[in-house]
Amino acid sequence: MSDVRHVLVLPDRDAAEEALEALGERFGLDEEPQLVRDALAGEDDAEDAQWLVVLRDEKGRLDPAELDEFAGEWEGWREEP
Repeated sequence: MSDVRHVLVLPDRDAAEEALEALGERFGLDEEPQLVRDALAGEDDAEDAQWLVVLRDEKGRLDPAELDEFAGEWEGWREEP
């Protein structure tokens, strides 16, 4: 098994939480994705942060293009590894 991860970058917590909920419904994930706050460099304000949704894909069954399109629904994107 490989340790493949996909990282979706979302603009705010609300978008990240909505996306997190929709991921399981749309992609039928085996494992719960992680939600991580990523503070922007030099920013102290909690509002100035991106939110990351990290998905493990050990079986390599998630299509990166579909995940990028999915993240775009919340004005986000998928980070390239």
